[in-house]
Amino acid sequence: MQSNKNRVKNSDVELTETVVKIQRVAKVVKGGRRFSFSAIVVVGDGNGTVGHGLGKAKEVVDAIAKGVDDAKKNLVKVPVTKNGTVPHETFTKFGAAKVLLKPAAPGTGVLAGGAMRSVLVAAGVKDVIGKSLGSSNPHNVVKATVEALCAIRDAYGVSQQRGVNLDKIFNG
Repeated sequence: MQSNKNRVKNSDVELTETVVKIQRVAKVVKGGRRFSFSAIVVVGDGNGTVGHGLGKAKEVVDAIAKGVDDAKKNLVKVPVTKNGTVPHETFTKFGAAKVLLKPAAPGTGVLAGGAMRSVLVAAGVKDVIGKSLGSSNPHNVVKATVEALCAIRDAYGVSQQRGVNLDKIFNG
């Protein structure tokens, strides 16, 4: 579950949209089949803000638009270092999906597949090693990745929580 401390209220930043998955769903009725579409969408500013949403509609374009609107309502701020990686390793589960994120050296790139990659790129993470374990269901992988990013703590937040100086955190 996403914590409220990371939520972004109303942002006027330019967000990029990425469609993770579009699925066609059929409902069998008396006259035949009725098709509708669901779309999982990730939005982000490439600078630590990311959100995910789900849209369902009779047309693909409408489903994507609804997904973008839902994603903009679920924006969270995640810590990204100056080097463009995550500050520390994290492991999170959501449903049957398990996600492992590790910091990587500059120049490594985003080593993650499927739905994880779109979330990390939208968040602005440039160098990271990500592994999706367990279920590959894009719904749960996206949610687990966002949850993993929310679980990351930066040095400033730790110093505030513990009531110590930043120098003491870095130097021990």
